[in-house]
Amino acid sequence: MELIRGPNGVCLPCQPGEPGQLVGIIIQQDPMRSFDGYLTQGASQKIARDVFNKGDQAYLTGDVLVMDELGYLYFRDRTGDTFRWKGENVSTTEVEGILSRLLDMADVAVYGVEVPGTEGRAGMAAVANPTGSCNLEHLAQLLEKELPPYARPIFMRLMPKLHKTGTFKFQKTELRKEGFDPAIVKDPLFYLNAQKCRYVPLDQGAYNRIQAGKEKL
Repeated sequence: MELIRGPNGVCLPCQPGEPGQLVGIIIQQDPMRSFDGYLTQGASQKIARDVFNKGDQAYLTGDVLVMDELGYLYFRDRTGDTFRWKGENVSTTEVEGILSRLLDMADVAVYGVEVPGTEGRAGMAAVANPTGSCNLEHLAQLLEKELPPYARPIFMRLMPKLHKTGTFKFQKTELRKEGFDPAIVKDPLFYLNAQKCRYVPLDQGAYNRIQAGKEKL
């Protein structure tokens, strides 16, 4: 979620009913509010500057909240956990929950991937499938009842296990970077065939057709 700033350069507070990101002010002189940095490289993007006042710093939690007229806050979503496909917003948290339930509570990470010639990002799901028992044909049938067409994952990646961060969140950055290229991804890949309405293996030929816009998604 992009921070919206006013004419003075600091962030604008949200009004009741407007979604906004929860931030925490950083005060290095206060041991309860100081911040020594991240172990993970590149995580400095989670620190915003000039949030409440010029020159200050704040930690971006990634939690999107909405405040009502009485000042009560309600969780809405996670930043980066929403992507747009076919003109609709898709919540990865919602899709992950449904997929996990349909797959006997398997670990599932959902994220958006870029497809040439299309607007937005197509949904892709990485599924922990250590026993190789995932029935994608049956899953496709269930998803027709559980999710609207725009929210159904276009691509599936079956993995032995999903890696998590130190705070037990799925590591999606590398998954998103690898995408659905079978030349890079060595795990079994599948895509939702629009004509057959089921998941079929994604080999190099299918990948090339998708890249060239010859395969309808």
